[in-house]
Amino acid sequence: MATQEKRDNVSETVRKHREFLFPAVATYYEEPLALVRGEGEYVWDDQGNKYLDCFGGVLTVSVGHANPRVNEAVLEQNRTIQHTSALYATPNQSDLAEKLAEITPGRLKKSFFSNSGTEADDTAITAAKTATGRHEIVVLRHSYSGRSATALSAVGHANWRPLPAQVAGMVHAPAPYCYRCPFKLEYPSCDMACAKDVEELIQTTTTGEIAAFMAEPILGVGGFIVPPPEYFGIVYDIARKHGGLCIADEVQTGWGRTGDKWFGIEHWGVEPDIITSAKGMANGIPIGWTIATPEVADAFPGLTFATFGGNPVSTAAALAVIKLIEDDDLRTNARVVGDYLRTKLLELKDKYPVIGDVRGMGLMQGIELVKDRQTKDPAPEALVKVFEETKRRGVLIGKGGLHGNVIRTGMMLNSTTGNVDELIAALDAGLALC
Repeated sequence: MATQEKRDNVSETVRKHREFLFPAVATYYEEPLALVRGEGEYVWDDQGNKYLDCFGGVLTVSVGHANPRVNEAVLEQNRTIQHTSALYATPNQSDLAEKLAEITPGRLKKSFFSNSGTEADDTAITAAKTATGRHEIVVLRHSYSGRSATALSAVGHANWRPLPAQVAGMVHAPAPYCYRCPFKLEYPSCDMACAKDVEELIQTTTTGEIAAFMAEPILGVGGFIVPPPEYFGIVYDIARKHGGLCIADEVQTGWGRTGDKWFGIEHWGVEPDIITSAKGMANGIPIGWTIATPEVADAFPGLTFATFGGNPVSTAAALAVIKLIEDDDLRTNARVVGDYLRTKLLELKDKYPVIGDVRGMGLMQGIELVKDRQTKDPAPEALVKVFEETKRRGVLIGKGGLHGNVIRTGMMLNSTTGNVDELIAALDAGLALC
């Protein structure tokens, strides 16, 4: 539990944050934290308080803070050569691209490295438009794609869109949000109305021929919305019928996060034409990545590069993360520990009426809080209470959802059931206050 006696100390780091950063760079909690150290599943603030980190820098610290095997790879590369730009071939970039072609589904083969998920999605959109000669993209409501002009135009959240769409041609399909079905239906008697509606969306809001359908396998910022098993098979067929490519945005769902598979989209049994990712790929070292089939990659216009994309240090970290996940079988661990977490969360749902829904895959589990289970009115004020109490008890969690009422957890892939028990005890105490 965080040490309360130290709370009276004013954090100079937080003071400077408030004075010198954009106010839009928001922080969690009534009293924001300044984190200064991390080890494994735990972090420490500048007041000396220890916390179990159950959000991992937004599902980015995938194999533990300061993981010695990843750190050693980074340090060794720093001692050798730090930067070359993509104008030169480097062993790490080439080896990583080869490995990614091996572990991705279907015919995906050729990679482009950048700095972030935003850039990865931008690259995918450009690649789809160039390969097809078309310009309209179907995306999902409740989605999040990044913060560039293109990515923000694709975002399906007013909370994350400070300006109207700056890039034309983005059309938003209803999200496969079973708990709050946009068609007021229930799965499975709904006959997959959300998926089949994409056909009419294309016919009525586009030219009838699209460049791509792009979606997160599980909508992350949207509140860990998990589509039904049939969803992507139906929508991918519709997109391809209308000339479009299929893009899986794996920024949050990749690298074993959903359990057993390398990538979330594999759980739906479909093969995308493009995959994007970032975050957990290098355990917090900045990297973005787009992989495509040969014909899509080969159609990408010449003379392009990202200054820091594919740099030796980031790619060394990514190679180390992938090897660690393989060596320690962390994809299986994500499923096993994730199943245990899911069971415990469902027990909390039975105990507390404020929990309307529990959903997710592997170590990507969310809890939607509501004022009443019948009306499903969102309860963001309840989430604030849980947030403050879990922090007081030394546990850090995340939040999301259109209404800010979804607790998001993104525990490390090498987390244990003991870590889960610590999280559940803190959640239990927080929910008791609602």
